[in-house]
Amino acid sequence: MNFWKHLRTINHHKRLVRKACFKVGLYRQGLLHDLSKYMPSEFFVGVKYYSGNASPNNLERLAKGYSSAWLHHKGRNKHHLEYWIDYNLEGDAPVAGMRMPDKYIVEMFIDRMSASKNYQKENYTDRSALEYYERGKSRQIMHPEVQELLERLLHMLAEQGEDATLEYIRKEVLKKKK
Repeated sequence: MNFWKHLRTINHHKRLVRKACFKVGLYRQGLLHDLSKYMPSEFFVGVKYYSGNASPNNLERLAKGYSSAWLHHKGRNKHHLEYWIDYNLEGDAPVAGMRMPDKYIVEMFIDRMSASKNYQKENYTDRSALEYYERGKSRQIMHPEVQELLERLLHMLAEQGEDATLEYIRKEVLKKKK
């Protein structure tokens, strides 16, 4: 039944994120990551559109033209760049990406890496998250500093691997916190 498969997918994703967050010292974020996925407005949509190899939000979007689960999710989880989109008071574009705190950029990176592992399973490589990002990059609204750090981390993952990237995050990106 999709109920159990979807629950298993969420739990596996959360374990992957928690493990990586703990490695970089983001313990609270590792524990609280994506808790809204268990809320009925997200969970039961995920059950309905579960496939095992793609986000149920994308499948709901294809079926309905929008994803109610995603609209709920992005408004409650600060590691999504869409949480940080606001009215643009300075440029020509009506909306712009705001500067995210580094800890949420790191969680976004870990979320992307973990989602790639979760959906690609044995086909996952350290390039997977970067390749996925590059396919959708032109449609994203992101603050330039957020984009620069996220891309640096994705390229580092692709070229140097997960352990080196997480160590860099812990020692360099998040060291300001200590």
